[in-house]
Amino acid sequence: MRIQYLGHSCFRLLSDGFSHSIICDPYDQKLVGEKMPNLSADLITISHQHSDHNFVEGVLGEAPIADCPGEGAFDDIGVCAFETFHDDKKGSKRGKNLVFVFNVDGIKVAHLGDLGEVNKEIVEKLQGVDVLLVPVGGNYTINSVEAKWYCDQIQPHVVIPMHYKRGEVTIDIDPVEDFLDLFPPSLVQYATDTLTLDFFDEDDYMKIVVMEKMQDE
Repeated sequence: MRIQYLGHSCFRLLSDGFSHSIICDPYDQKLVGEKMPNLSADLITISHQHSDHNFVEGVLGEAPIADCPGEGAFDDIGVCAFETFHDDKKGSKRGKNLVFVFNVDGIKVAHLGDLGEVNKEIVEKLQGVDVLLVPVGGNYTINSVEAKWYCDQIQPHVVIPMHYKRGEVTIDIDPVEDFLDLFPPSLVQYATDTLTLDFFDEDDYMKIVVMEKMQDE
């Protein structure tokens, strides 16, 4: 499978042979401050109805949309979504948020959306996840320390930070360095806008991968 970083909290997941693709949380440039690449997808997932996560107009074509909790399959990709809160006040400030877990070519990828709470029940649901896409910028989501707590509890093979201050982003959130500084430098890696993953050994240690933002293909 391949993971492509489109900026902010937006990723495109592609199954083996690149026959199917999913775009998670497309965003509006007017709110985020940077332009999302013009790409197509076979499915769009929306963690919540804020314009930096639900801008389906930014995706080429007319793909179906998944924005409700539930479990099923999209062709060769398994999809599961469950509700969490967008804040630490049981949703009274910002409402609910969906966490999506995808099974792509046998690799489990979790996209945490705008998760805003620290909750052991969420950790239990995410045990066995291989790749964790986690917000780290704070203010509107969990902060860097809380994001690290999830990483330590879940122990995925790969952690990819998202929803942080970078480039032309104008949202009031923290830079990724606040998160990276919580880990030994030996665990931090930098990648291009596309990450190819085949399989993981049980003994593979957790690594933090900071991805570049993809431009238009």
